[in-house]
Amino acid sequence: MSIVHSDGLGQFQQDNATPHASRVATKWFQEHSSDFRHFHWPPKSPEMNIVEDIREALLHAVEKRSPPLRTPMELLTALQDSWCEFPPGYLQTPGESMPRRFASLLRARGGPTRY
Repeated sequence: MSIVHSDGLGQFQQDNATPHASRVATKWFQEHSSDFRHFHWPPKSPEMNIVEDIREALLHAVEKRSPPLRTPMELLTALQDSWCEFPPGYLQTPGESMPRRFASLLRARGGPTRY
């Protein structure tokens, strides 16, 4: 975090999934709490995590490739190529959707959302 956000403005997000809330993870967060801000997502709410949307789009792009991938190196190359084929500004769209997602979450009082 200190490398990526040397300005001290980095935030770590997690969805309180079981591995993220384990004693080991909780202890690590406490020991490193001065390194970044820890933004608490609603429990088990992957729909609030834009990484999920990006991952799905990337996997979909890779699955469409022909011929089928056979080796780990082919997979790596396909992932890299697919990533580079995303249009400019592609990652900006999920980020811009966050205010709408948060509004939906607040209306649902932390429950499931349909943003």
